[in-house]
Amino acid sequence: MRAIGWPRSVITALVALLLSAPAWAAAPAVQGVWVPRHVHFVYQSFTTLYSCGGLRDEIETLLTRLGVRDLKIVEDPCVRPGRPNPFPGVRVTMQVLVPAGPKDPAAARVAAHWHKVDLTREGADFNRGGKCDLIAQFRRKFLPLFAARNIHMRADCVPHQIMLGTYLNAEVLRPDAPPAARH
Repeated sequence: MRAIGWPRSVITALVALLLSAPAWAAAPAVQGVWVPRHVHFVYQSFTTLYSCGGLRDEIETLLTRLGVRDLKIVEDPCVRPGRPNPFPGVRVTMQVLVPAGPKDPAAARVAAHWHKVDLTREGADFNRGGKCDLIAQFRRKFLPLFAARNIHMRADCVPHQIMLGTYLNAEVLRPDAPPAARH
């Protein structure tokens, strides 16, 4: 007696369909809450110098990629406006999304999922290589303020040398819908 089974083409099509399903469909939603964060960051490097405005722009780009809201950045200290500084700094106020706890009110919760964010995606290795110190310091100072997981970084910084192969990526909690504009 011969067993009747599914044709190989049907099985192949079903497997392909399952493998092509969006990753978010399998990942459960997470309830998150927005929490305020404040940080004072002073950048130090012997390789790449930034003006206060240049550092502010770099930090704003990185934090925006991580999905913050209500971001405010003030240059501090800034001893040479418009020119490279030996130790430029910024004061940052923002809100980050973290998993909700049992005491967080239901009205403050938002549906969210984990998303992989590549913080060094802007282009050539040479461009990122000059940012080795910035990426390493950003990870130490800013990333702990986020609900981040699966952090992968390569930043083998050597003073006075451009280091190729620098990267930083992580999964962070992001809201399912864009945050509403606050007035």
